[in-house]
Amino acid sequence: MQCNDVLEKLKTLSGPKAVEGMARYGINPENTYGVSIPNLRRIAKEVGVDHALAQQLWVSGIHEARILASMVDDPKIVTEEQMESWVKDFDSWDVCDECCMNLFVKTRFAYQKADEWSSNAKEFIKRAAFVLMACLAVSDKKAVDIKFEPFFPLIKREAGDNRNFVKKAVNWALRQIGKRNLNLNRKAIETGKEIQRMDSRSARWIASDAIRELTSHAVQERLWG
Repeated sequence: MQCNDVLEKLKTLSGPKAVEGMARYGINPENTYGVSIPNLRRIAKEVGVDHALAQQLWVSGIHEARILASMVDDPKIVTEEQMESWVKDFDSWDVCDECCMNLFVKTRFAYQKADEWSSNAKEFIKRAAFVLMACLAVSDKKAVDIKFEPFFPLIKREAGDNRNFVKKAVNWALRQIGKRNLNLNRKAIETGKEIQRMDSRSARWIASDAIRELTSHAVQERLWG
């Protein structure tokens, strides 16, 4: 399928009311058609894996086209340069999250970028780092604990960032890593307690929310199995 055909298809599925709703949820309404994620997934299935098309869709600058690009690109041939280029274009939390979940987490650079981007001053680049940590915790089933332990100091270091999209991602990363197994659960709770002592409103929220879930009966019961 050609890029222009895909863009036309996205236009036919556009919904102005959906765009208004997206804006209320903090999604950038610029260059946005209001196409639902299920519809984008259906198009992605129809298109299949297509690295060249993904590049063209991304360059279009259309909100949904960029999410679709992350669904059809081939993570095996995504370069570090591409990741650095795309992450600089993130202008909305949903493009950030979808790109990390659909594509970046499956590349060989995922752990490296989670580390590197965690200290970036730009809101959505920093968010991408912690979304990657959360996604890796869920998807990289065979990874040993030592792959995740270096993330705890990064989570603690950035817990004082009071920007909404950053603090929610930091919290997400801490919770997901802490739900992998008993060892990481214990270390995540310890990290949460250290964060709780910080003189920061966002840090205290991150810690109390994460500790509440990580010590909950449901999580503990599953981990002790």
